[in-house]
Amino acid sequence: MDNSRTAEEFARAKAECRALFEKKLMDYGTSWRIMRPMSLTDQIMIKAMRIRSIEEKGVALVDEGIRPEFIGIVNYCVMALIQLDLGPGKNLDADTCMRLYDEKLNGATSLMEHKNHDYDEAWRMMRVSSFTDIILQKLMRTKEIEGHDGHTLVSEGIDANYMDMINYALFALIKTEASGN
Repeated sequence: MDNSRTAEEFARAKAECRALFEKKLMDYGTSWRIMRPMSLTDQIMIKAMRIRSIEEKGVALVDEGIRPEFIGIVNYCVMALIQLDLGPGKNLDADTCMRLYDEKLNGATSLMEHKNHDYDEAWRMMRVSSFTDIILQKLMRTKEIEGHDGHTLVSEGIDANYMDMINYALFALIKTEASGN
Protein backbone atom coordinates (compact mmCIF):
# COMPACT_ATOMS: atom_id res chain seq x y z
CA MET A 1 0.00 0.00 0.00
CA ASP A 2 1.42 3.35 -1.05
CA ASN A 3 -0.17 5.89 1.28
CA SER A 4 1.95 8.75 -0.08
CA ARG A 5 0.65 8.10 -3.61
CA THR A 6 -2.93 8.04 -2.35
CA ALA A 7 -2.39 11.24 -0.36
CA GLU A 8 -0.97 12.98 -3.45
CA GLU A 9 -3.85 11.80 -5.65
CA PHE A 10 -6.40 12.90 -3.07
CA ALA A 11 -4.69 16.27 -2.73
CA ARG A 12 -4.96 16.83 -6.50
CA ALA A 13 -8.61 15.78 -6.64
CA LYS A 14 -9.46 17.92 -3.61
CA ALA A 15 -7.65 20.91 -5.13
CA GLU A 16 -9.67 20.50 -8.35
CA CYS A 17 -12.93 20.49 -6.37
CA ARG A 18 -11.86 23.39 -4.16
CA ALA A 19 -10.81 25.53 -7.13
CA LEU A 20 -14.20 25.15 -8.78
CA PHE A 21 -16.02 25.78 -5.50
CA GLU A 22 -14.02 28.96 -4.95
CA LYS A 23 -14.73 30.22 -8.48
CA LYS A 24 -18.45 29.55 -8.07
CA LEU A 25 -18.30 31.31 -4.71
CA MET A 26 -17.02 34.40 -6.53
CA ASP A 27 -19.83 34.10 -9.11
CA TYR A 28 -22.77 33.24 -6.84
CA GLY A 29 -21.68 34.00 -3.29
CA THR A 30 -23.15 31.63 -0.74
CA SER A 31 -26.63 31.60 -2.26
CA TRP A 32 -26.75 27.86 -1.41
CA ARG A 33 -27.07 28.86 2.28
CA ILE A 34 -30.82 29.18 1.69
CA MET A 35 -31.06 25.43 1.02
CA ARG A 36 -32.01 22.83 3.58
CA PRO A 37 -29.81 19.71 3.75
CA MET A 38 -32.63 17.67 2.16
CA SER A 39 -32.57 19.92 -0.90
CA LEU A 40 -28.81 19.46 -1.16
CA THR A 41 -29.32 15.70 -0.95
CA ASP A 42 -31.63 16.02 -3.96
CA GLN A 43 -29.01 18.04 -5.85
CA ILE A 44 -26.47 15.30 -5.19
CA MET A 45 -29.02 12.74 -6.40
CA ILE A 46 -29.38 14.63 -9.69
CA LYS A 47 -25.60 14.57 -10.20
CA ALA A 48 -25.34 10.85 -9.39
CA MET A 49 -28.30 9.94 -11.61
CA ARG A 50 -26.73 11.83 -14.53
CA ILE A 51 -23.46 9.95 -14.03
CA ARG A 52 -25.29 6.62 -14.02
CA SER A 53 -27.28 7.60 -17.11
CA ILE A 54 -24.09 8.48 -19.00
CA GLU A 55 -22.42 5.25 -17.82
CA GLU A 56 -25.37 3.15 -19.02
CA LYS A 57 -26.02 4.98 -22.30
CA GLY A 58 -22.37 5.51 -23.12
CA VAL A 59 -23.02 9.01 -24.38
CA ALA A 60 -23.84 12.45 -22.98
CA LEU A 61 -25.95 14.88 -25.00
CA VAL A 62 -24.80 17.79 -22.85
CA ASP A 63 -21.15 18.45 -23.64
CA GLU A 64 -19.81 17.52 -20.21
CA GLY A 65 -18.55 14.18 -19.04
CA ILE A 66 -18.88 12.60 -15.64
CA ARG A 67 -15.91 14.34 -13.98
CA PRO A 68 -17.77 17.64 -13.46
CA GLU A 69 -20.61 15.69 -11.88
CA PHE A 70 -18.29 13.93 -9.41
CA ILE A 71 -16.80 17.33 -8.57
CA GLY A 72 -20.35 18.59 -8.02
CA ILE A 73 -21.06 15.68 -5.68
CA VAL A 74 -18.00 16.54 -3.60
CA ASN A 75 -18.93 20.20 -3.42
CA TYR A 76 -22.63 19.68 -2.71
CA CYS A 77 -21.73 17.19 0.05
CA VAL A 78 -19.44 19.78 1.62
CA MET A 79 -22.24 22.35 1.44
CA ALA A 80 -24.62 19.85 3.04
CA LEU A 81 -22.18 19.18 5.88
CA ILE A 82 -21.91 22.91 6.49
CA GLN A 83 -25.69 23.21 6.45
CA LEU A 84 -26.05 20.34 8.94
CA ASP A 85 -23.90 22.36 11.35
CA LEU A 86 -25.22 25.86 10.67
CA GLY A 87 -28.68 25.28 9.27
CA PRO A 88 -30.00 27.38 6.41
CA GLY A 89 -29.29 31.01 6.98
CA LYS A 90 -27.63 34.19 5.95
CA ASN A 91 -24.77 34.38 3.52
CA LEU A 92 -21.22 33.81 4.70
CA ASP A 93 -18.23 35.91 3.80
CA ALA A 94 -15.80 34.20 1.41
CA ASP A 95 -13.07 33.61 3.99
CA THR A 96 -15.43 31.96 6.47
CA CYS A 97 -16.98 29.89 3.71
CA MET A 98 -13.62 28.62 2.46
CA ARG A 99 -12.47 27.87 6.02
CA LEU A 100 -15.62 25.78 6.58
CA TYR A 101 -15.18 24.13 3.18
CA ASP A 102 -11.63 23.10 4.06
CA GLU A 103 -12.69 21.83 7.49
CA LYS A 104 -15.41 19.60 6.04
CA LEU A 105 -13.35 18.33 3.11
CA ASN A 106 -10.35 17.62 5.33
CA GLY A 107 -12.60 15.86 7.84
CA ALA A 108 -13.85 13.56 5.09
CA THR A 109 -10.29 12.94 3.91
CA SER A 110 -9.21 12.03 7.42
CA LEU A 111 -12.01 9.47 7.52
CA MET A 112 -10.81 8.08 4.18
CA GLU A 113 -7.25 7.74 5.44
CA HIS A 114 -8.40 5.63 8.38
CA LYS A 115 -10.72 3.47 6.30
CA ASN A 116 -8.15 3.17 3.52
CA HIS A 117 -5.65 1.81 6.02
CA ASP A 118 -8.11 -0.81 7.22
CA TYR A 119 -9.35 -1.76 3.74
CA ASP A 120 -5.85 -1.80 2.24
CA GLU A 121 -6.76 0.42 -0.73
CA ALA A 122 -9.48 -1.92 -2.00
CA TRP A 123 -10.94 1.04 -3.91
CA ARG A 124 -8.16 0.75 -6.47
CA MET A 125 -9.66 -2.55 -7.65
CA MET A 126 -13.15 -1.10 -8.01
CA ARG A 127 -14.82 0.25 -11.11
CA VAL A 128 -15.98 3.86 -11.38
CA SER A 129 -19.50 2.55 -11.99
CA SER A 130 -19.36 0.88 -8.56
CA PHE A 131 -18.54 4.23 -6.97
CA THR A 132 -21.61 5.65 -8.72
CA ASP A 133 -23.81 2.84 -7.39
CA ILE A 134 -22.44 3.21 -3.85
CA ILE A 135 -23.06 6.95 -3.94
CA LEU A 136 -26.63 6.29 -5.08
CA GLN A 137 -27.04 3.78 -2.25
CA LYS A 138 -25.68 6.32 0.27
CA LEU A 139 -28.17 8.85 -1.12
CA MET A 140 -31.06 6.42 -0.63
CA ARG A 141 -29.88 5.83 2.94
CA THR A 142 -29.58 9.57 3.52
CA LYS A 143 -33.08 10.21 2.19
CA GLU A 144 -34.43 7.45 4.45
CA ILE A 145 -32.71 8.96 7.50
CA GLU A 146 -33.98 12.41 6.52
CA GLY A 147 -37.45 10.88 6.42
CA HIS A 148 -36.91 9.88 10.06
CA ASP A 149 -35.92 13.44 11.01
CA GLY A 150 -32.25 12.42 11.15
CA HIS A 151 -32.75 9.70 13.75
CA THR A 152 -31.21 6.23 13.44
CA LEU A 153 -31.31 3.23 15.75
CA VAL A 154 -27.89 1.73 15.05
CA SER A 155 -26.66 3.27 11.81
CA GLU A 156 -24.32 6.13 11.06
CA GLY A 157 -25.96 9.48 10.62
CA ILE A 158 -26.47 11.75 7.65
CA ASP A 159 -23.07 13.39 8.08
CA ALA A 160 -21.24 10.06 7.76
CA ASN A 161 -23.08 9.33 4.51
CA TYR A 162 -22.11 12.72 3.08
CA MET A 163 -18.47 12.09 4.04
CA ASP A 164 -18.54 8.66 2.41
CA MET A 165 -20.02 10.17 -0.76
CA ILE A 166 -17.23 12.75 -0.82
CA ASN A 167 -14.63 10.01 -0.64
CA TYR A 168 -16.24 7.78 -3.27
CA ALA A 169 -16.51 10.79 -5.59
CA LEU A 170 -12.83 11.60 -4.96
CA PHE A 171 -11.92 7.97 -5.72
CA ALA A 172 -13.85 8.30 -8.98
CA LEU A 173 -12.03 11.53 -9.84
CA ILE A 174 -8.67 9.82 -9.25
CA LYS A 175 -9.67 6.81 -11.35
CA THR A 176 -11.09 8.90 -14.22
CA GLU A 177 -8.00 11.12 -14.24
CA ALA A 178 -5.83 8.03 -14.54
CA SER A 179 -7.92 6.66 -17.40
CA GLY A 180 -8.28 9.99 -19.18
CA ASN A 181 -12.11 10.04 -18.94
